[in-house]
Amino acid sequence: MSWQNNQTSGSDFILLDLFRDSQAPWVLFSLTVLALLVALLGNTAIIILIQADSRLHNPMYFLLSQLSLMDLFYISTFVPKMALAFLSGNHHISFIGCGTQLFLFMTLVAAECLLLAAMAYDRYVAICHPLRYPILMRSSVCVLMVAGSWLGALINALIHVTYTMTLPYCTSREIHNFFCEIPALLKLVCEDTSQYEKGLFVSGVIFLLPPISAIMASYGRILYTVLRIGSSLGLRKTLATCSSHMTAVSLFYGAAISKYLLPKFYHSPSQDVVVSVFYTLLTPMLNPLIYSLRNKDVARALRKMLKN
Repeated sequence: MSWQNNQTSGSDFILLDLFRDSQAPWVLFSLTVLALLVALLGNTAIIILIQADSRLHNPMYFLLSQLSLMDLFYISTFVPKMALAFLSGNHHISFIGCGTQLFLFMTLVAAECLLLAAMAYDRYVAICHPLRYPILMRSSVCVLMVAGSWLGALINALIHVTYTMTLPYCTSREIHNFFCEIPALLKLVCEDTSQYEKGLFVSGVIFLLPPISAIMASYGRILYTVLRIGSSLGLRKTLATCSSHMTAVSLFYGAAISKYLLPKFYHSPSQDVVVSVFYTLLTPMLNPLIYSLRNKDVARALRKMLKN
């Protein structure tokens, strides 16, 4: 076992060339770089706007700034490496580099799952308990929510990455994805991993289903409260306030569930790659557009900054 591990740690993995089957690889590459730039500029702009505009200094926008920060880390972890591999033709990634990429990926996915649930709870308190909002969503509570999201995600990632990277890998080092992730790595392992895959599934359920349940419960209570009041204006305002978050939730969780909770026979390796592109590239790019275009406060702050 020690010889196998020494051999493993001294060898590189080979990542998938995402553009290899494309009829126009340079066009696809250019679109990818464009999406990267939009995501970097959009998420950075939201963070700066929230910090600069005092009217955005409230729990909802503090949580939104954390989502933008996660998306910045997300897209910066994978896309630049993919672009550099395409330009250089070198798709190798070192054992340590692969483990680092895997750790960042698992941390960011789990942290965003938990943060989206915290954002839904914030909207629930604001709409259903407005008088208690300053107490229930005070600064210390918001910081604890964000810290808990990061800490829980870090612990989960540390456990899985430590175990995965000590497994004995075979001579084939070709990862069927453009970045390192556990399902793709387990296909290269030289021993039975079925028991660990069950544990990985349970971990995915823990980080996906409770947050989804909390989000659905929060928005269910919001809808019930607004309908009970019977105000069409209140319903329109509520939908305007919550629609951005629900759109972001649908994009992120839809991709995550299809990738990690559906049985293997429901999706192929090629479909998994497409889903990976969706939540590593498209979601970080779309989130700032969703929040800026559908949120009047963010749009107003952006117009004010552009005028200055």
